[in-house]
Amino acid sequence: MHVPPVLRDLVVLVGIAIPVVALASRWRVPTIVGFLVTGMAIGPFGFGLIRDITSVAELAEIGVVLLLFSIGLELSLSRTLRLGRVLVIGGTLQVGVTLAATAAIAIALGAAPARAVVYGALAALSSTAIVLKVYSDRGALDQPDGRIVVPILVFQDLAIIPLVLIVESLGGIGGPGGDMLVRIGGSLLAVAVIVFGGRVIVPRVLAAVAAVRSRELFTLSIVFMGVGAAVAGALAGLSLALGAFLAGLIISESDYASQALADVIPFRDTFSGLFFASVGMLLDLRAVAANPLPILLLAAAIVVGKTVIATGAAMAVRRPLHVSLVSGIGLAQVGEFSFILATIAAPLGLLPPVQYQMFLGAAILTMMAAPFLLRGAPALAARVVPPPPLDPDDGEASDALTNHVIMVGYGISGRNLARVLDGAGIPYVILEQNIETVRQAREELQPIRFGDATRAEVLERAGIHRARAIVFAISSPSEELRGAAVARSLSATVHIVVRTRYVGAMEDLRRAGASEVVPEEFETSLEIFSRVLRHFEIPSNVIAREVEAARVELYGMALGTAAGESQLEALAQLGIHHTLEIVQVEPDAPAVGKSPVTLHLRHVTGATVIAVVRAGSVLHNPDPSHRFDVGDSVVLVGDDDALLAARALFVAPPPADPPT
Repeated sequence: MHVPPVLRDLVVLVGIAIPVVALASRWRVPTIVGFLVTGMAIGPFGFGLIRDITSVAELAEIGVVLLLFSIGLELSLSRTLRLGRVLVIGGTLQVGVTLAATAAIAIALGAAPARAVVYGALAALSSTAIVLKVYSDRGALDQPDGRIVVPILVFQDLAIIPLVLIVESLGGIGGPGGDMLVRIGGSLLAVAVIVFGGRVIVPRVLAAVAAVRSRELFTLSIVFMGVGAAVAGALAGLSLALGAFLAGLIISESDYASQALADVIPFRDTFSGLFFASVGMLLDLRAVAANPLPILLLAAAIVVGKTVIATGAAMAVRRPLHVSLVSGIGLAQVGEFSFILATIAAPLGLLPPVQYQMFLGAAILTMMAAPFLLRGAPALAARVVPPPPLDPDDGEASDALTNHVIMVGYGISGRNLARVLDGAGIPYVILEQNIETVRQAREELQPIRFGDATRAEVLERAGIHRARAIVFAISSPSEELRGAAVARSLSATVHIVVRTRYVGAMEDLRRAGASEVVPEEFETSLEIFSRVLRHFEIPSNVIAREVEAARVELYGMALGTAAGESQLEALAQLGIHHTLEIVQVEPDAPAVGKSPVTLHLRHVTGATVIAVVRAGSVLHNPDPSHRFDVGDSVVLVGDDDALLAARALFVAPPPADPPT
């Protein structure tokens, strides 16, 4: 039987990638590096297991589309549009200055002007796929540096349109200047149509699809929108990836973004790996071996030069030097769209074979280094220039606070905590790195200040030595870990609470000094557990007791301690599940001061009292004349309906509606 070459190549690629990526994960190396290495090993210039990469490249392009679509879902169109100043000014400076500087250096080294411009265009673009994936994985898309990097990457993706036209015109295949302007204008018009048309149509379509209550139909609709926008954008002169990214941004504004992201992620992770593997296949390892030093120097020059230029672009839009430097390091690699320009320039004679392979070698080196540089960027930047401990308009430095709470992060969790602390009269101070959040919170008269809570001096100014507790409510695992360690090193007594995303981070955080760790995975599962029990009309005090028992069990399992069996589990094993309830007598309840006889408990409800617990003493089979008092714990037996009816006698009645 004939096996299509694309399937054979796909089996080879995935089969080799599985152990390589597994080793990369075990050694804590980014999986992107694993896929790049896989591509270099099995490609036509490696062991030759795959000699024609055309079919793999087509699958890889699907990966880029899905990757950019999913990243658009994680962002917000309205928030991205508010960063228009960074997009236009920062993006123009980063792309323009990088292109001009590279071209000038190339001309000084003897390159022809046309080739020099091509070199500049290749260096100007950064890897949207790698940068946004790393930022997304560490939850940093909405951090100060993320709010610079994302709009500049969007500008770069838009810039691919005129850059392609420029390269084609330099090679003699482009049309006259008027045609070029028409094509650029048409592409920009396509962006406007996709964005504004999508904002009107997409929410209505998704609402209609969701009303059908078909998971398969919803998934098909989401994939159609992402791929359809990519194709529509490509027909209008945009890149496939940019069209998909815009579609993701549009859907991110709807109520269905979370479910859409969950449906796309399995496809994204599979196909995006193919893209990075296909990039590795392009590299001729013999050419690298023949010119190792020039390629290393070229890669280093690209990283250093792009860091400096991108840092300057960020500072031009009035960002602090530390944040600008972190952003510059994040944009210091060569991008996937540069390979598109290279494949256009090479046949036109603008990129000779030797220089093409040198570019590929240097570009792949920068891409392999990118995940490590992105993760270490805050620490690297801190060595060059310390982040400002406080905003210039910060006001007092919390010198007067004592027994207070330090809140790190002012997102949803931080706002809820602030509301509770306000109501309890507990003093607190908030540390936040998003300057827009700081300004907004100050307008609300919140005691907030700009600062990085992983810095000792920032915590000292917030009064860590006098604080009662510090709560980390941020979405950055690396900063949570560093912050907990720094806080514990400064104070042995402060109570450190960390909210983290994953259960797997609990042990590391406790070793770093956290007193309590609250993983979102646990609390979400407990809320689901509670709602399921409520749906089956189990009484609320039983639900509360079971949720607490489940919480003890879950946290006990995570920390390696034993947890007791829950009451419902024990009853289920005895075959009497849902037939017993313990309810506490509340003030103003109908049962206060009455006995089972005067309440006509069994006759009215069908439930029976088998025990009463008062002040720690248990009274089994209480006398019919026994009077219930506030605080008694009454043990009832009966079926679900009987227990529900009996419970109403021991709880306070709801407040009456006010007269109209």
